[in-house]
Amino acid sequence: MSAAISLPSGSSKAEERKVLAGTLVGTSIEWYDFFIYAQAAALVLGPLFLAPVSQDNPGLAQIIAFATIGISFLFRPLGAVVAGHLGDKLGRKQMLVFTLVMMGAATALIGVLPTYAQIGVWAPILLVFLRILQGFSAGGEWGGAALMSVEHAPINKRGFFGAFPQIGVPIGMILATGVLWVLSTSMSPEAFNSWGWRVPFLFSIVLIVVGFLIRRSVEESPVFKEMQLRKKESAAPLGQLFKHNTREVVLAALIFVANNAAGYLLIAFFLSYTTRVLGMERPPVLLTTTVAAFGWLIFTLIGGMLSDKIGRVRTFQIGYTMVLLWVIPMWFLIDSRNLFLFFVAAFVLTIGLGLSYGPQSALYAEMFPANVRYSGVSIGYAFGAILGGAFAPMIAEAIFNATGVSWHIGVYLAVATLVSLTAVTLVKETKGVDLHVKEVHEEFLREHPEAVKEFGLAGEHPAK
Repeated sequence: MSAAISLPSGSSKAEERKVLAGTLVGTSIEWYDFFIYAQAAALVLGPLFLAPVSQDNPGLAQIIAFATIGISFLFRPLGAVVAGHLGDKLGRKQMLVFTLVMMGAATALIGVLPTYAQIGVWAPILLVFLRILQGFSAGGEWGGAALMSVEHAPINKRGFFGAFPQIGVPIGMILATGVLWVLSTSMSPEAFNSWGWRVPFLFSIVLIVVGFLIRRSVEESPVFKEMQLRKKESAAPLGQLFKHNTREVVLAALIFVANNAAGYLLIAFFLSYTTRVLGMERPPVLLTTTVAAFGWLIFTLIGGMLSDKIGRVRTFQIGYTMVLLWVIPMWFLIDSRNLFLFFVAAFVLTIGLGLSYGPQSALYAEMFPANVRYSGVSIGYAFGAILGGAFAPMIAEAIFNATGVSWHIGVYLAVATLVSLTAVTLVKETKGVDLHVKEVHEEFLREHPEAVKEFGLAGEHPAK
């Protein structure tokens, strides 16, 4: 296999820092919005928006509240298709700004939404509609952020750069649980259930303004600029994707299943289970979950950097093996009702979650050619989220209600992990694949042969 020369991205160190800040801040804000809903569903949305069901059958109301988390995931593929298609045609940057504003608007509107007691059945209908908008936005968000970071990255730091939109997830969780902890400790449960739960949703307005200003200043992806220069892009990137890359889309979806399922139990189900079933106090559980989430942040960064050393696939395999070994034993620690043991259970889980999440941006970007890359990574991610986290809290609640044994939930997670571990093992290592547009590279090198020596370019594997 002959080596191909890959051009430098042309990004300055200052621009690289701006890209990392833009993807990190924007993704953190998007996932703060998403997780605030998930945690509100675990705490208050059932009684407030499903009052008749909650009064007759609180357990069923909680299952339905968790189901509203999953409903938004069903619309992620639509957001991924639309944003992916436009992102491959119009650019990564425009879609990042668009999805950020849409997510923020939907979140803020939930914060002013009347409850069932005020407008009856329209309350859950409007809640579901706004949740659908959140799902549509999230479907297009991740792919754009992942590609902006990876396509700006030096070839030997793609995993590290790609980990920045990934750590937006634990940062979003830390922000969400942290804000809820502050509110839970500064007001009575009655005040929180009456109006305090609205504050985190309204706080999103401030975060969106900050994220919008940062993202608007980021340069467009250098790979997309190459596609524009080429002037031979496919007229229908989505059609090209499923014509040539269906296998990659399926594998990308299956790879994400376990991480997303386990992640949403950490984000939403643990909080509901420990407070409602085990009777633990809400503020200390929120604080413990917030601190444990720092493990997710740290090991996501480590996972990205490790994948630059030993490869994406191997790093994923290590992470998923750790998750597989832990998802059953951790329930015995959680059921102890001891806060320290609950912290240990959550923190150890974040190690495997981080190692199987940090390399994801780089792996997915390297699995698809440039002209369908946004569509490929977004759609694969979106379908993986449906199969994984969309209904994971609801499934966990149903399993526990049916069996009364918490570690049975761990069996469900173990099966999901085996699926994802098998899928990532079927991927040929992608580390070092050329992400750029071949024709533009060849033309540039013909006109500037001195670039190889000037930039100290090394041989790379040719693009797929």
